[in-house]
Amino acid sequence: MVQSYKQKHEISNHYDAILIGSGMGCLAAGACLSKEGKKVLLLERHYTAGGYTHVFKRRGYEWDVGIHYIGEVNRENGVLKKLFDHITDGELKWADMGDVYDRIVIGDKTYDFKKGVENYKNQLKEYFPEEAQAIDAYVDLVFQVSKASRKYFAEKAVPKGVQTLMGKSMRKPYLKYATRSTLSVLNELTDNKELIKVLTGQYGDYGLPPAQSSFVMHASISKHYFHGGCFPVGGSSRIVETVDPIIEKAGGTILTNAEVKQVKINDGKAVGVEMNDGSVITSDCVISGTGFINTYTKLIPEDLINKYQVNDQLQKVNPSAAHACLYIGLTGSPEELKLPKANYWIYPDDLDHDACVERYSNDLDAPFPVVYISFPSAKDPTRNERYPGKSTIDIITVMPYDIFQQWEETRWKKRGDEYETLKEKFSQRLLNELFRLEPQLKGKIDHYELSSPITTKHFMNYERGELYGIDHNPERYENRFLQPRTPIKNFFLTGQDIVTAGVAGALFAGFLTASAITGKNQVEKAMM
Repeated sequence: MVQSYKQKHEISNHYDAILIGSGMGCLAAGACLSKEGKKVLLLERHYTAGGYTHVFKRRGYEWDVGIHYIGEVNRENGVLKKLFDHITDGELKWADMGDVYDRIVIGDKTYDFKKGVENYKNQLKEYFPEEAQAIDAYVDLVFQVSKASRKYFAEKAVPKGVQTLMGKSMRKPYLKYATRSTLSVLNELTDNKELIKVLTGQYGDYGLPPAQSSFVMHASISKHYFHGGCFPVGGSSRIVETVDPIIEKAGGTILTNAEVKQVKINDGKAVGVEMNDGSVITSDCVISGTGFINTYTKLIPEDLINKYQVNDQLQKVNPSAAHACLYIGLTGSPEELKLPKANYWIYPDDLDHDACVERYSNDLDAPFPVVYISFPSAKDPTRNERYPGKSTIDIITVMPYDIFQQWEETRWKKRGDEYETLKEKFSQRLLNELFRLEPQLKGKIDHYELSSPITTKHFMNYERGELYGIDHNPERYENRFLQPRTPIKNFFLTGQDIVTAGVAGALFAGFLTASAITGKNQVEKAMM
């Protein structure tokens, strides 16, 4: 079971691999290595393991921090289902959200995204009958890009010799669209601005509006949910709970309250880590799942940063958008409250997505450019038996880090009245968005609290409170340094920064990292 570094625990003098962080990338890489007989140690600075897959509990409620829905796990032969089954021995189960997984709300109009490729297309054609050809072309292009992504990401993990000989040809088909914005590609398919706004209605899943995001990131998210959305049965904490036994079986451990001070590097080779308390744990290799920026600004000695010219690389990436999340607890079961399973994506109707973001950036009293509402207690079939008569809702929006920056040196839960007043202002605005669509919930709220960008920084250790690591803009995909291997021997990266945003991207990254370390195709092993 997961243990705390502060309590009595057994730590070996040496491990086959040490992983810094316990998010999805580290969990996946750790499980894959464990299945290869490797003894691994996962070190988590937070008091709860799981990264963005963890949950927190307060006042008799449980909230899922980062997982709101996952695609492609409701098909037995789906790649993502196979990957999750591999690292959990099939113990992680999924509940389907039903026929509609997302509702795009633009002003007073609602557009449903339906499960199944044909259902998805047919429903869109009902909304936009004159755009049938464009809708077909769009879906075909999404699948084309998805097919091209396989070699692009596989190239990150193949041996260096193969990268030298075949890397360019493996990357080229994907880069054709990766280096273009979502908006530029969609503008070639249709000139219907409303259709484009609907098709890009999930841009909050990767943090950049259409004119700024890479089309391949958009296509990845769109395809990811074509077959519907699912939620972990038993909540997000089931991910760590089902991966942990795999790691333990091989003699490994997940430790919380275990903050790493720096990676120990001798003669250009990673040999272990130094903990915050000064102790040193050695290993054959070290893997960082803390993000590209965090890794090189916090964990690697400065002389090596200069030696390997990492500062040049750091100048080429930007933190993704910061966010705020309103966690709500309600009196009543999901059935009594008539909570939907489908998510809401809410947008103003007067401007396109990019213009809405720009307006909000210039004036925070302007309409939110995007509001996402998730109903986790309605998605998890076990929630009612675990928390009878109680329900939860998460509401997320974009939130500039700068407006909260003045409180970043204050203590969590003790940031002062001015901070709490500002949070309350945004909380009430988000509640109004909820009540507009679900008016029956007025008077049913028992508790709510807003997580600000500095809360994210406190718990997730992201410097600017970012949600998706580094930006998924067109420039990102040409950066060859975003891969598992680093210039430092036996030092590797994992997590969403080396693949794409979100839990699915981080999961796949874990498999790529384990493949690079073992020289074995871990994805192929999972698909057997």
